[in-house]
Amino acid sequence: MVVDGLGTIDDLLDGLRLDGRLVHVETAPERLAQPGQLVESLPASIQHLVPAGGFWSHQADAINRVRSRESVVIATGTASGKSLCYQVPIAESVVTGLRSGTSLLLFPTKALAQDQLRSFGDLEVPGLVAATYDGDADRDARTWARNKANVLLTNPEMLHYGILPHHAKWATFLKRLDHIVVDELHVLRGIFGSHMAHVLRRLLRACALYGSDPTFVFCSATIGKPDELAQELSGKPVHPVTNDGSPTGDRHVAFVQPAVIDEESGRRQSPATETIRTVAELVMTGRRVIAFCASRALTERVAAGVARALPPELSDTVRPYRSGYLAAERREIEAELVAGQIRAVIATSALELGVDIGGLDATVLCGFPGTIASLWQQIGRAGRGGQESVAVLVAGDDQLDQWFVNHPKDLFERPPEPAVINVSNPHILDPHLNCAAYEKPLSAIDDRWWTELDDGVRRGVLADDLRIRPDRRRVPRAVWAGRGMPFSGIGLRSASGGEVKIVSTTDDLIGTVEKGRACSLVHPGAIYLHRGQPWKIVELDLHTRRAVAEPHHSDTWTTAKSSVSIDVVDATTAKSVGRSLLHRGIVKVTTQVTGYQLKEAASRTVLDTVDLDLPPEELVTTSIWYEWQPDVVRLAGVNDFKLPGALHAAEHAAIGILPLFTICDRWDVGGVSIAAAPQSGLPTVFIYDGYPGGAGIADLAFEAADRHLDATAEVLETCSCTTGCPSCVQSPKCGNGNEPLDKMAALALLRTTLGFEEPF
Repeated sequence: MVVDGLGTIDDLLDGLRLDGRLVHVETAPERLAQPGQLVESLPASIQHLVPAGGFWSHQADAINRVRSRESVVIATGTASGKSLCYQVPIAESVVTGLRSGTSLLLFPTKALAQDQLRSFGDLEVPGLVAATYDGDADRDARTWARNKANVLLTNPEMLHYGILPHHAKWATFLKRLDHIVVDELHVLRGIFGSHMAHVLRRLLRACALYGSDPTFVFCSATIGKPDELAQELSGKPVHPVTNDGSPTGDRHVAFVQPAVIDEESGRRQSPATETIRTVAELVMTGRRVIAFCASRALTERVAAGVARALPPELSDTVRPYRSGYLAAERREIEAELVAGQIRAVIATSALELGVDIGGLDATVLCGFPGTIASLWQQIGRAGRGGQESVAVLVAGDDQLDQWFVNHPKDLFERPPEPAVINVSNPHILDPHLNCAAYEKPLSAIDDRWWTELDDGVRRGVLADDLRIRPDRRRVPRAVWAGRGMPFSGIGLRSASGGEVKIVSTTDDLIGTVEKGRACSLVHPGAIYLHRGQPWKIVELDLHTRRAVAEPHHSDTWTTAKSSVSIDVVDATTAKSVGRSLLHRGIVKVTTQVTGYQLKEAASRTVLDTVDLDLPPEELVTTSIWYEWQPDVVRLAGVNDFKLPGALHAAEHAAIGILPLFTICDRWDVGGVSIAAAPQSGLPTVFIYDGYPGGAGIADLAFEAADRHLDATAEVLETCSCTTGCPSCVQSPKCGNGNEPLDKMAALALLRTTLGFEEPF
């Protein structure tokens, strides 16, 4: 097995196998192309768009359906030519008819839009004028795009902030709108997907105002039930195209467990260190590599580590890439990737998506990315030219990764999870109804877009955001009555309501962070990494959304500490799960960052603990919570002294393994454990959606409770540690510094709950 004359993949796998790091290897063999045919030939002016070998089966199927005005979702593998499925109908819309139709393409990142702009330019279709419309474009460029472009590439935020509020200026474009393309459907889950469902309904409402009824084309990685998600987002019937007819080369996926560095405690090398080592080894053998990390800070640390591990002539060919970079920085890195000047790029999920960066030989994942869909999307970044490729998944030290270490085949055989959104969440619905009322007064006929229109309007009136005013025919309408414009207070990707700018002491913009995460990431004293450069936050002003940073020259990092309290607002449903009672309902969570720990980067030793005085934040959301009666706790042998640690450990383990049953990650949910909950006086563990009103995760957790609790107990039982570690009960997001935790007491409680006669 040789890749372009490089060292063999067998040599790489043998090296991993010899020192015991290799857990499992899965090889996806070469797949031959499956051809397909169009029902009708393309117009002569775009015949050149037919690939030399013809269309693959899924491309032909999708194009045929879109040409007959049927909305589709194309959920096939990375590099399967999904772009051509919408480019061909768009090109045909431009070159046929008395005047060209228009198309609107929505991408979750600016990088994707820029990549597709280049691709449309390469099509050489007569009369096709493509333009990007995003925050990086100046006023003149946006005006030109609005007046001249018939193919507009933008992102959800610009549609929400820049187009829909001013739809009258876009009347001609919207009147001729034939296609709406929504790329990377699989990222539209949870809070982001719930917001997008309303943005798309507002878009369809504006189209109806000008007389158009566009066809949707959704593109996605291989997620479960993609047609159901697409239909929820658009409110239209959507046909799934999932039979991938594209050819692939051999793909080898190696699952690696970091090496043991302390036999007595079982402590292993950190996943970051293992990732640095693996990426450096691959670069040294001449391969071009992309590595994925879960957070901004980890991306920066791994990139710096890889650069240090390489010889001087290669160290400058490593780049970190993540959100929060300035536009010019992103464009520079993207151009270097396309030009082949970079040997290794260390990225967050910002490059998980379909930017065509070509020529990559290997992928390294620093930890399981949270979902099966993301796993295959990231792995698919390499080998896009059909060549043989290798991917290395470095197991993280949390619960989900270690569960897969013990069930490696399940990692590759488990079907992709379905995504979940919550269209009826009033915290999301109501602000978008306000926006819709600003765009055009709401009336009874708008219930075709929003089934809960009446309840939403009623809440808007009570909040003084909306007022009922009859039109000239005395038909009641709801009009916007609030101050200013209702759009600015909505952050589509979070419930945090905007961003905090990070600036230097000379007022130069360094980056941005979500407002809802500002207290934990850029609090005073926090160490913030940007392009490998550590900065120390010296001031945080939440009112002006501004954090001031100065260069930091010490090899340290920080973690925030916080306190959390929770109150049940409404318990709606309950059921027995073993010997526990599981509730589902609405809770109010109050969180306050109380301080931070300063740690040495190499050893993770705590150097200092600093108190902070920051304002509390309240969250009303959906939750599940387990309650145990005193006789069950006694049967488990858990006394009053051990109970807080048992509940806390069970909470952490349950949250860590939850993504096995819902398409989420542990950062989408929160948890609280209480030895005597105020509402019942009973030992209780809460697991709640991390967003106002909920994103549907708690509902999935409630349905999967029996399997979820069983997997949680298995995580504790199979972990080789004795007192608890990151692989079972410790959490990287714990605001209490992972104290108290009692792994064995948690296992006893869970085994007793599940009906075992003996706690162990």
